[in-house]
Order: sequence, then structure tokens, then C-alpha cells
Amino acid sequence: MKNVTSLASGAVTALVLSLGLAGGAAAEDFEWPRLLVIGTPGTSSGSFASTNGWGPILQKETGTTVRIVPEDSETQRYRRLTDREDIAISSVSASEMRYQIQGIDGYSQTKPVAQRILWHHNDTPWGYVVAGDSPIKSVQDIKNGGVRITQGVFSPPMVSAVTVGLPAMLGMSEDEVSEKIEFVPASSYAENCRSVVEGKSDIAYCSPISSVLSEMEGAPGSIRWLDLDPADKEGWNAYLAERPMLIPAEIEMGVKTARGVNGATSNFVYSVPATTDVDFAYNMAKWFHESFDAYKGTHPLATRMSMDQFRKYLNRTPLPVHEGTVKYLREIGQWSDEDDTWNNKAIETMDAWISARQEALKAAQEQGIEINFEDQEFLDLMKEKTAGVENFQSRL
Repeated sequence: MKNVTSLASGAVTALVLSLGLAGGAAAEDFEWPRLLVIGTPGTSSGSFASTNGWGPILQKETGTTVRIVPEDSETQRYRRLTDREDIAISSVSASEMRYQIQGIDGYSQTKPVAQRILWHHNDTPWGYVVAGDSPIKSVQDIKNGGVRITQGVFSPPMVSAVTVGLPAMLGMSEDEVSEKIEFVPASSYAENCRSVVEGKSDIAYCSPISSVLSEMEGAPGSIRWLDLDPADKEGWNAYLAERPMLIPAEIEMGVKTARGVNGATSNFVYSVPATTDVDFAYNMAKWFHESFDAYKGTHPLATRMSMDQFRKYLNRTPLPVHEGTVKYLREIGQWSDEDDTWNNKAIETMDAWISARQEALKAAQEQGIEINFEDQEFLDLMKEKTAGVENFQSRL
């Protein structure tokens, strides 16, 4: 009996991840897990909806029982994948995965676990949304002051986007931010976005493909999106310095109010722990590719799971791909020796981060330093131990 991961199994893990196959089994001999649990962002997200599109088809075609678990808290979903091990696959943005690996903000106190890309999920557009009757016409209006911006505390990268990235794009100092912006906390993605139509906030960072945005667009007064001018090179450079996994792009998907507006693209991937069984990853990759025609019509985002879209993403991702997926891609001529070069480098970078963070956590325990992302002594120690490790950023 062999688990999806080689980590120690508990009662829940055995139920969720047990595959019951011999190592190195050929694809036709592969025994699918009795239960396959996939974690996604909350029920209002496109990730949850699109995963629920292909999940039942995988279940019908393979016999495995597929369960889709919405988990709004990004840190909690990470723990469920890597620590609790009660989900086998996680739908996560590349930006979030960078935070998880590098231990940024709230992730600094979590267990460092190496991850791998299993397959491309979608290329999600993001932007800043306001109520339709808002007096704010441009992001530059933020500098006039008296602006409330929602801060999605459930996701460290979303916090960074509004508290650091956006002010950096506008060239605002810390004092200006304190004086002119009020950050309004939100505990879930849906709450984060709805805040602008409920009058709780003026600006929210959202993806136009999410179902909650369709709801907001249909509300009295509707919504508008603030354009992130691609000609503002200095502003974009400052923004990308804080959000290095994003790619500037015109919004082409999602609610009508967002289309044609300049925003950014953040790719979502299906991730697994690095220790995930090679045969499982291989057969999942094979299924994603060969059954694409069967599930591509289940949700608009499912069309972004094609081999063509995945291959495009492989040309710019800095994150490592799982060995089983690589094995399948190589077999079908979608993986080259050049891919090995960048992927091996990505694995080395991933391992360096995990090693440095483990060393920092060990040192904190030995020195009696509280392992808490709000403890400055701990953060200083983490910074010291990870100094010199290369940051993950898109290979543009």
C-alpha cells in the first residue's frame, strides 16, 4: 500500500490519500485513490466553480470519489495540504505559492514544505473595483486622501497588493499611506469584494471571473474597474517589485464591466507536495490532458486547462513542476532539455528556501524566540537565515 505522499500517514491521511498501487506501475495498471480531496478557495471563487466542473467527470471516468473542499483561508488550505494532509491537491495562485515557500508574512510561522506544480488551472485576471457611483475615477485619486481600501486578511498576497503594492505604484510614502488610506479588514474573499457595493469600503482587489463579481455587477448602481495604465512604467516596476509573480495584462475574461480595462494576470495552478507519488502525478497529468475535451465546456475557466495554455505558462513560471507531470509531458513531446534546466534551478531554489526556513525555525526554538509573524525578533532571525536565497519571480 502506497500513499499519494511519502509523509507519515494518520487516520485522515490514509483515508484521503491512500492509492493502493505498486511503485512504478504503468498507467493502464494504475489504481486510482478511493477518495481524492481537492482544496480550492471559497465557494464564490472561479477556482471552486471550475474544479467542480471537472471533478465529477474525473470521478465518472476513473471511479475515484472526488470531493471538492472550499477553504477561504489561504494559510489554512496550505496547512491542510502540507501539514494536516487531509487534501491531496490545492488550487492556489502562483503569488500565494511564493508566499508559502518563502515564508512571507503569515506564512513565516508555518511548516516549510516543498511543493510542485501538478497542472495549470487558469490565468486569472485581477484588478481594483469600485461601486458604479464612486467618485474615484482613477487609482491616482487615492492620493487625494479619505479612501477606504479593503484588506483581505485571509490571504497575505492580497494584503500585500493593497497595503504595499498599490501605494508603491502610486509613489506614496508610508506617512502618506497612513494619512490618506484607511484599510478595512475582510475575513473572506466574498466579503472582500462585496464591501464596495455594501458601502463598507471604496476599493477592493478582486478577480472579475469570480461569481461574486457577477452578483455585484447586477446590483443597483453596478460596479466599475480602475485602469492600471500600462504606460506607467515606473509605477508598474514598483508594483511588480512587490508582486513579482504578476503579469500586466488587459482584462479579457469575466464580468463585462472589467473587459478592456488594464489590470494584471495571476496564474492559478494545482499544486501538490513535492513528495506526492510519481505515478499519481503522472496519471493526473495524463487525465487532465486526454480528457480535456470532456471537461472544457463545464466552466469558462476549464478552457484555460488545455495543454496549450499549460505550455505557455511553462515558458514563464519560476515554480518547479512535479516529476510525474514532467514524465508525462516528456512522453508527449511537451517537455525539453531546456525545461529541465529551468525546472532543476527552480527545485534548487525551492530546496534552498525550505532549508533556510527550517534552520530559522530550529534556531528560534533553541533561542526561546516566539515563532510568530508579529514578533520582530523572529522576523529578524528569519531574514538573517534566508539572506541571499533567490526570490521567486516570473521568467518574463
